[in-house]
Amino acid sequence: MLITITNEEKVSVTLAPTTAAGNAATLDGAPLWAVVAGDATIEVAEDGLSCVLISGEAAINSQIEVTADADLGEGIVALVDTIDLAVVSAEASALGLVAGDPELK
Repeated sequence: MLITITNEEKVSVTLAPTTAAGNAATLDGAPLWAVVAGDATIEVAEDGLSCVLISGEAAINSQIEVTADADLGEGIVALVDTIDLAVVSAEASALGLVAGDPELK
């Protein structure tokens, strides 16, 4: 999944696990999130089903990997997905006009 944000933004991502038929599914334990490339940071929810991706510097893209166990028993069936977080420079939104102090001429 590709997500594009500015270097002044963050974005929430939520997992909604499904079966092959598209029905809601349960995971075994909380999914694990990790920044595997780039300088983004993450804030993972306690249950692991959502995460806030926080941009780093502009023009430095990041990859965030999320891993979950689909086997509800003792085995492990790893589901892995990767988020490509593209970070672009924030555009100017104001001119920031400032007047100096009046002076005698």
